[in-house]
Amino acid sequence: MTENVVIVGGGQAAASAAFRLRSEGFTGAIDILSEESDLPYQRPPLSKKYLKGAIERDRLLLRPEALYRDNDITVHLNTQALHINRLSKRIATDGNANMPYDRLILATGATPRRLPEEMGGHLPNVMTFRTLADADALAQHVRPGQRLLIVGGGYIGLEMAAVGVDLGLEVTLVEVQPRILNRVACVDTADWFRALHLARGVDLREGVGVDRLIAQDGQAALAALSDGSAVGVDFVVAGIGVTANDKLARSAGLSVQNGIATDERCRAFDPDIFAIGDCAVFPYRGEMTRLESVQNACDQGEFVADHILGKAPEAYVPQPWFWSDQYDVSLKIAGLNRGYDRVFVRPGERAGSVSHWYFGPEGLLAVDAIDDPKAYMIGKKWLAAGQSPDPADLVDRAIALKSVRLA
Repeated sequence: MTENVVIVGGGQAAASAAFRLRSEGFTGAIDILSEESDLPYQRPPLSKKYLKGAIERDRLLLRPEALYRDNDITVHLNTQALHINRLSKRIATDGNANMPYDRLILATGATPRRLPEEMGGHLPNVMTFRTLADADALAQHVRPGQRLLIVGGGYIGLEMAAVGVDLGLEVTLVEVQPRILNRVACVDTADWFRALHLARGVDLREGVGVDRLIAQDGQAALAALSDGSAVGVDFVVAGIGVTANDKLARSAGLSVQNGIATDERCRAFDPDIFAIGDCAVFPYRGEMTRLESVQNACDQGEFVADHILGKAPEAYVPQPWFWSDQYDVSLKIAGLNRGYDRVFVRPGERAGSVSHWYFGPEGLLAVDAIDDPKAYMIGKKWLAAGQSPDPADLVDRAIALKSVRLA
């Protein structure tokens, strides 16, 4: 009988696991150890609404404080887990606690990569954006007319550029790769969003990196770029990816592969330790995979809770989906485009909407639906059912999506 579950991490995955345990009848102790000073909260609205002042701080919370009390879930804020003793099944914290566990869930998340110190990444107005504390720090710099430099042209960088424009900032975005979204999306999707940002006034520079940030009065004031040009800055945000928080697992002798390695049941190769969310790497389509998404964090949290209660299926099989809101545009992504070799473009029913369909040797892999919710929903349905549309039908606007032939 499992008497107590300890969850390390205070994000979406942790909250999902804790409340699933209670809702499915778990009666033992549940403790969440969180390094943050706030209860688990939603991250997507941080830039989209919170930074703009469109949502209050308490509305970010995934659950109100009273609900944790009512469900007998203890959240230890401002608490860092230091060491796991797998033999005695105890976890040491920075508060000199030595907490026992029957089952341990690692939901430690990921940390944004900072610009190197030698480049000027240590300067106080050079920031990353992931947490509520990051948003509060960034808000101190947000005033109309301020010059924002964004380093990185992935979805985080592009979303931040859109927020900056909406807040009246002068936005420059540099991407060292030949194009934006180079790792995560096809040329068609990159072209669409490049045009969008240029039309909104973003100074977008591809194939250009930052050589160094030049300080004045202890703050970054000028960015020297790799093409020999320079731009004045009032503050800088790095959107250059994240690193999985796997130090705790590594120190406990667990397997680490760009994240905490798990089996198909989300077990970290210890029958009593699991890893979920952005920190976890699990087998998916024959490869060890780490999915950075709210959906995956929630689904893995619920899966592990069910597994602890003996109710889960034999393996965790995700149905990946993601989204990105930029200005008034909504991009929804179903599937994972890894290994694609063809992309088919289908104009949407509404003006300006479009969908980009990724295919590999075995058929449909993913769809990027830009202001096209119908394409997203149908694509998600096909992917869940293992069905693949006929490409000739797919690109023929005269054929309704629901009438496209399927393989």
